[in-house]
Amino acid sequence: MQCNEIIPADILLLFSSDPSGICHLETANLDGETNLKQRRVVKGFSQQDVQFEPEHFCNTIVCEKPNNHLNKFKGYMEHPDQTRTGFGSESLLLRGCTIRNTEVAIGIVIYAGHETKAMLNNSGPRYKRSKIERRMNTDIFFCIGLLFLMCLIGAVGHRLWNGTFEEHPPFDVPDANGSFLPLALGGFYMFLTMIILLQVLIPVSLYVSIELVKLGQVFFLHNDLDLYDEKTDLSIQCRALNITEDLGQIQYVFSDKTGTLTENKMVFRRCTIMGSEYSHQENAKRLETPKELDSDSEEWTQYQCLSFPAQRAQGPATLRGQGWAQPLRRCHSAQVPIQGHSRQRSIGRCESSQPPVAFSSPIEKDVTPDKNLLPKVQDAALWLETLSDTKPAKTSLSTISSIADFFLALTICNSVMVSTTTEPRQRVTMPPLTKALGTSLEKIQQLFHRLKLLNLSQSFSSTAPSDIDLGESLGANMPTTDSEERDDASVCSGGYSTDGGYRSSTWDQGDIQGSGLDASFEKVLEAPALGLASPELYYEAESPDEAALVHAAHAYSFTLVSRTPEQVTVRLPQGTCLTFDILCTLGFDSVRKRMSVVVRHPLTGEIIVYTKGADSVIMDLLEDPACVTDMDVEKKMRKIQVRTQKHLDLYARDGLRTLCIAKKVISEDDFQRWASFRYEAEASLENRDELLMETAQHLENQLTLLGATGIEDRLQEGVPDTIAALREAGIQLWVLTGDKQETAINIAYSCRLLDQADTVYSINTESQETCESILNCALEEVKQFHGPQKPDRKFFGFCLPSKTLPPTSRAAVPEVGLVIDGKTLNAIFQGKLEMKFLELTQYCRSVLCCRSTPLQKSMIVKLVRDKLSVMTLSIGDGANDVSMIQAADIGIGISGQEGMQAVMSSDFAISRFRHLKKLLLVHGHWCYSRLARMVVYYFYKNVCYVNLLFWYQFFCGFSGSTMIDYWQMIFFNLFFTSLPPLIFGVLDKDISAETLLALPELYKNGQNSECYNPMTFWISIMDAFYQSLVCFFIPYLTYKDSDIDVFTFGTPINTISLTTILLHQAMEMKTWTIIHGLVLLGSFLMYFVVSLVYNATCVNCNSPTNPYWVMERQLSDPTFYLVCFLTPVMALLPRYFFLSLQGTYGKSLILKAQKIDKLPTDKRDLEIQSWRSRQKSIPIPGEGQCTHRPVPPVPKQDFRASTPKSSSPHKWKCKEDWALHGEKCSRDHLKDHPCPGDSSAKLSSREYPLLGPSMTMASGAYSSKKTDEYRPSSKGSHRRSQSSLTI
Repeated sequence: MQCNEIIPADILLLFSSDPSGICHLETANLDGETNLKQRRVVKGFSQQDVQFEPEHFCNTIVCEKPNNHLNKFKGYMEHPDQTRTGFGSESLLLRGCTIRNTEVAIGIVIYAGHETKAMLNNSGPRYKRSKIERRMNTDIFFCIGLLFLMCLIGAVGHRLWNGTFEEHPPFDVPDANGSFLPLALGGFYMFLTMIILLQVLIPVSLYVSIELVKLGQVFFLHNDLDLYDEKTDLSIQCRALNITEDLGQIQYVFSDKTGTLTENKMVFRRCTIMGSEYSHQENAKRLETPKELDSDSEEWTQYQCLSFPAQRAQGPATLRGQGWAQPLRRCHSAQVPIQGHSRQRSIGRCESSQPPVAFSSPIEKDVTPDKNLLPKVQDAALWLETLSDTKPAKTSLSTISSIADFFLALTICNSVMVSTTTEPRQRVTMPPLTKALGTSLEKIQQLFHRLKLLNLSQSFSSTAPSDIDLGESLGANMPTTDSEERDDASVCSGGYSTDGGYRSSTWDQGDIQGSGLDASFEKVLEAPALGLASPELYYEAESPDEAALVHAAHAYSFTLVSRTPEQVTVRLPQGTCLTFDILCTLGFDSVRKRMSVVVRHPLTGEIIVYTKGADSVIMDLLEDPACVTDMDVEKKMRKIQVRTQKHLDLYARDGLRTLCIAKKVISEDDFQRWASFRYEAEASLENRDELLMETAQHLENQLTLLGATGIEDRLQEGVPDTIAALREAGIQLWVLTGDKQETAINIAYSCRLLDQADTVYSINTESQETCESILNCALEEVKQFHGPQKPDRKFFGFCLPSKTLPPTSRAAVPEVGLVIDGKTLNAIFQGKLEMKFLELTQYCRSVLCCRSTPLQKSMIVKLVRDKLSVMTLSIGDGANDVSMIQAADIGIGISGQEGMQAVMSSDFAISRFRHLKKLLLVHGHWCYSRLARMVVYYFYKNVCYVNLLFWYQFFCGFSGSTMIDYWQMIFFNLFFTSLPPLIFGVLDKDISAETLLALPELYKNGQNSECYNPMTFWISIMDAFYQSLVCFFIPYLTYKDSDIDVFTFGTPINTISLTTILLHQAMEMKTWTIIHGLVLLGSFLMYFVVSLVYNATCVNCNSPTNPYWVMERQLSDPTFYLVCFLTPVMALLPRYFFLSLQGTYGKSLILKAQKIDKLPTDKRDLEIQSWRSRQKSIPIPGEGQCTHRPVPPVPKQDFRASTPKSSSPHKWKCKEDWALHGEKCSRDHLKDHPCPGDSSAKLSSREYPLLGPSMTMASGAYSSKKTDEYRPSSKGSHRRSQSSLTI
């Protein structure tokens, strides 16, 4: 296969034209990610000097059976000498991917056709049935039962009517033998005849009409500009056309946090190294600006005209610390920046909004260094150069060495690729030194000539290089150490340019500074003709966290220059390049929650393991200070760990994502032994994952803590308002995230998911018994203040409101929040505690599930959906949200930073979480209201029309005859009454979008299925029966005892029924436009035109019953007009009277909103404001009027489980007494005497299975002051130790 070719099958890579034996893939067809992925040749085949020859391949490949796991693959290759080489997914090229940046790749096909992983993942289109469709299918069975009953009445009536004749009537014709049909058999035949006659009762055309209506609804959804995101140039995608109405009935929303509620733009904020915290205040100030400074005019104001530093200690990082916030783009001209500005404006939005590589927007790339850390980093970089293999690093606890290792870990311990923006994308690697030295004299002269010209443009040279500062570009005239002279291949002082090109060591910074050149020199170095530098570097990361850390290290001039499977090159602040040999890489996985890379230090020769991962994991893998012999070192280690943990808690309370960085130095012998174990694990086919996990655990222990980082994932715009609106609409919002608990809680407070006045229960335990006790305890306490919830009673499918008598006013009870982690969820699912968990969540305004896996997310969605029988919606943006999105009734994917897997598996795709507000509250309400009322109307229409034929059977001896021509009956549903319901279902708006957004509680109309439920269905059926009786018997009584024929009798009945049905439709319409009027009038006129033409031309088309000239004669009869006018009035009068009473005295929110909608704009706004003020005037927890009522305890409850070494009954008795005293204190002296301090009760869960929470009143939380007065203390409100109960 060749470059840019799509891979046709799953292929094991055996040869690559790349010298490093790697092949680059673009997996956009599989997961939507455009970042290049590396695949490497199977071990043993990478060191090939000649072209691969397939006919000489004699090895045996053993691998697993075909499966649909895209990221899992295991097998081994058995060589002719019986040795085995293991391989995994890193060597498999998947079907559908595109080869990039690799000239030739050769491999052997493992899976082909339908056995490929891509095909096995393509399960075909998913079909979800909407709630209305399920309800409609049930009502269809009722219609079938009704049809069966009517046909049975017809059959029995035919049998009884024929039985009244003493001898066979003349119209009863015998068969050829002269025998007559038995009466019972004649009745059975009549039953079948009646089915054919009355089959219109089953609304088959309703299904076709629904699909057409949904198509129209989707069209208007797509064209809503409010759901279009200008930055990403994306509008809403409707990937499932059959569940649009479910958008208006959602009761539970399950949301991911990262990338859904937040931007998923990871911005480096803070770090702690060796217990010292660096707050990066300058960087925080830069991030306070509400919008990214994307325009050139704004960038122009940021740059300053700076000269080169004279000494190497003042490297490029110093320049960045002086306010360099924005990089230079390749489209900018360093000489004439106005050109870049005009070019930017002429190109438009797309260039400014879309970074060339994911996770590389200006707000992510530009990190302002901390002024306290910057000089230490420069000292650490200088210290690095003093190392040698004869002079290894001192103790790992020295600050200088730890800072150096910290930034080396940020740069090395990742899977980030270095690429350029050229097409096809070029991977930057370090070229051989001899090749770079071959630069011709002519090119050097050309360079000097261009440099001379650039002196004329100094006044325009105020821009700064983004990835190549001048000091970095030209190097420094530095003394060369012995180790550097000895190992030119790995350490290049002044030998290479910043991104791999040759850099002459004879350039001196002082000379350059004296020549008056500045940062515009980068433009010359970027000239491809000179070959002195590659295009601008970009970091292609698989996750935004990795990109943020690499950008942070780059801000301190620890720059990742190139990466191959065997080596990674880092440029230090003074320009020195260090090339580390990569001995092994242990990738990140959700079980280990960490990543490690084993490298050989190019200066000391040591084998170092750099590890980064979740703090909950790394802190448990650190070396035990008690094992250290030196007391001073032990104290320092403990101090570092305690202070780092304190900083981690601080970061989490600020809503930052935390990662711990650690290292470990191992001996050569230990590494060789471990490597042999690792090799055996990779070559095994059975239990391969378990063996690989075991080898990783053997390596990743006894780590030395270097520090931790705090990365901010900022809230998306409009998230708090959207969540508040959804909550007003009666929608329960759950957040299911894999993030740590403190981070998720603080994001929840930021986006108004939790309020400071809420009682928050945190449950963290692994024990099923403990979990059950805590759930029972929490339930008992919540019920004490909220009262038991009684389910609504049902009577024949009708919901009757239940009478609840809570002990206190609901308005006086604060809201409850629940925080739970993944371990507790495991205990709940394994211990069969789902129903207790769900019962507790019924009292909670919001639920946060932290540290949850993708499987747990889908299990929670299925649990709520199935056990509570509610409509669920899941929204996420990453591959880990796919199972949750597919499990919900409606899955919404956000096209964000984590690829397109969530979008491709979703029913609807949006670009921003805030779009969910209008999608549900406006379009969801409209789609449900239109479709529900259209379905009810269709049932009414068919029943009303069919009953006319049924009533006629009582007057024709149940013979199955009709008084209406068959063609008229066909045209009735096909033409005359088909278009008005379609227009009604697509265009009708019961309430305007502005009112729906201003009054979110109107959404409850759809949640309660008020437009279409068993009651509305049966009322419409009864109304249809009444109207059919009126439409049949008024003409019957009018023409009774006259000599008119059958069709002359049927024509006024047909006309009356059409008029009544169309007028009924007009009464249902809430919006009147010219389209509605034309369709209704056109359908009515079409009936007369078709009838006149048909009756005038049908002379002998249906002998002997020809409807010739029937309509023409009727139109000349005044009785016809009188009947056609009075009968519809009589038929529709009860419905009109009911609607009038409902509109005058009805308490429905929808009716009130419709009245408000008809007011002028200014009056409407005033009415909406008064409505909302009445809603807000309801007493809320924390206000003065409810202080006399019993109030539940502490706004924050932590239930945590651990295993104490011992427990004392006497101690527990004291604690229990204190807890009871605290309870009394919190309830009796709420306002003026809050209870003191923290409490904890330690005991064995086996001795005391059921415990009440210790009651501690947070000072001022429920005082008579308003909640806004204590809201500023929201940060840090959720502390680990505050009023916690430890079991």
